[in-house]
Amino acid sequence: MANDTEAVGTIYKHALGRLRRTFVMVAFFSAAVNILMLTGPMFMLQVYDRVLSSGSLPTLQALFAIVVVLFLFLGLYDFLRTRLLSRAAYRLDQAVGPAAHDLWMRSALLAKPVTVRPLNDLSVVRGFLPGPAMLGMFDLPWIPLYLGVVFVVHVWLGWLTVAGLVVVAALALANQWTTRNHHAKAMGMDGSESFFVEQSRRNAESLVPLGMAGRVTTRWDSMHREGLAVGQVGGDRAEGFTAASKAFRLLLQSSLLGLGGYLALQQEISAGMIVAASIIAGRALAPVDAVIGQWRNVVRAHEAHKRLHKIFADAPKAPPRINMPDPQGQLTVAGVTKYVPGLRAGERPPILDMINFQLEPGDAVGVIGPSASGKSTLARILVGAMQPDHGEVRLDGATLAQWSDTDLGRHLGYLPQKLELIAGSIRDNIARFDPDADDNAVIEAARIAGVHDMILQLPDGYATSLGFDSAQLSGGQLQRVGLARAVYGMPRYVVLDEPNSNLDAAGDDALSSAIMALRERGSTVVVMAHRPSAIAAVNKVLVLHGGRIAEFGPKEDVLQKSVRPVAGLPKEKV
Repeated sequence: MANDTEAVGTIYKHALGRLRRTFVMVAFFSAAVNILMLTGPMFMLQVYDRVLSSGSLPTLQALFAIVVVLFLFLGLYDFLRTRLLSRAAYRLDQAVGPAAHDLWMRSALLAKPVTVRPLNDLSVVRGFLPGPAMLGMFDLPWIPLYLGVVFVVHVWLGWLTVAGLVVVAALALANQWTTRNHHAKAMGMDGSESFFVEQSRRNAESLVPLGMAGRVTTRWDSMHREGLAVGQVGGDRAEGFTAASKAFRLLLQSSLLGLGGYLALQQEISAGMIVAASIIAGRALAPVDAVIGQWRNVVRAHEAHKRLHKIFADAPKAPPRINMPDPQGQLTVAGVTKYVPGLRAGERPPILDMINFQLEPGDAVGVIGPSASGKSTLARILVGAMQPDHGEVRLDGATLAQWSDTDLGRHLGYLPQKLELIAGSIRDNIARFDPDADDNAVIEAARIAGVHDMILQLPDGYATSLGFDSAQLSGGQLQRVGLARAVYGMPRYVVLDEPNSNLDAAGDDALSSAIMALRERGSTVVVMAHRPSAIAAVNKVLVLHGGRIAEFGPKEDVLQKSVRPVAGLPKEKV
């Protein structure tokens, strides 16, 4: 992960810049490889014109010994340039991967869904670097060398090779022009399809019982077929150009042999020059042919490269920060307003409208109200997972943005309404994946959340693995482990969004005890409540209705008023 002083937008650019020296070395070895590629044709020329005419066996042996040494160096240099590109791809991934993952993860906080996946694009670029197309691009500058050798053999052969090269280049440009849009569109559709597939799998728990699985699969099949059709059009054209280029190159070699035979009959070149010129001309066209043959990968890598540049360039720049003192828990919410996203500015109704309240350290407020009153939106804004359109949230007088995520996270606890633990052990999840976490602090958090005994009943206790093909927890167990994660380290500022939606009576008691423990240690707690048991341990209540504050104050005063039609909570049960 890049440090805070390095702008996110420059990470990819700087990572490529640091590969410049590697590319220079690859270019050097490519020069050696392309020069040594003349070994075979030159050996053949010498055998035809010198050895066969003289009948000298020692000359043949000496030439062959030289050829063996040169081919050994050719293999070594070719290996070294491939290895350099492979290592360059690895270093690029290591330099950009953490930042790409961070950008992808943070994109989930955006109101607009993001289908661009920087990790997938980075994988495409990483796979392209050591591939044959990249090697072909390093060989392209050496085409004039082979053309020059062919001109030395005979000027007619040289011009025929140039004409053939022009035709092959024209085919390559036509290939790029006719397939570019189709390949780019197909890759964009593939990103949307992948997003849909991920959504389908994540929501299988509701899609299958509701009988939607077949219809969702039909929708995916429609998207998939459309993407394949667009990609196939570009693929068909690219395959046509590839076949045409290959056939023309074979025709050109035969034409060179025919012209060479004619020139040999005219006593203008030797028999050995015929074969040598044909091989060298074929080598001149080989890099172009290699690039055309890999054109689909070239386009994919180019599009992935552009998307990586764009996503890093568009990434929000982190403001300069200083090391803030540890917060004490004074929370001020001033004029927070959030509109429904996606509509034009004048047509967006507010989700939250001018929310104002203040809490002191040790306060716990229960935010109650009917469904769609804005409780979860307020929770996300209070922890910085969503930005308000107007207004601000301040902790100890400073906005949340004045802390870095890492610094603020040590003092903030958050239990979202939709909770999913990350693949890893239960200890890892409670400790927020801190490798230096103290086991005693992990156990203390579990005890506060009332989940310690439950964890000990699992096969591996705190080392029980969660995630794919591992132990699965019930909704209540999951929520209580999430509560333990929220209170880990006894943060001074805690936001719990409907923390008891999956809890039984024992879980409710544990939640109340956790809130009281936090308050006793001076923490500020905000609880979004839909069930009355969630606010048993709070000292203040905030009633939301239609995105606005209907009531706010001490719990006893607010609950003495008529909150039944506003909050939907039975007063006698609170």
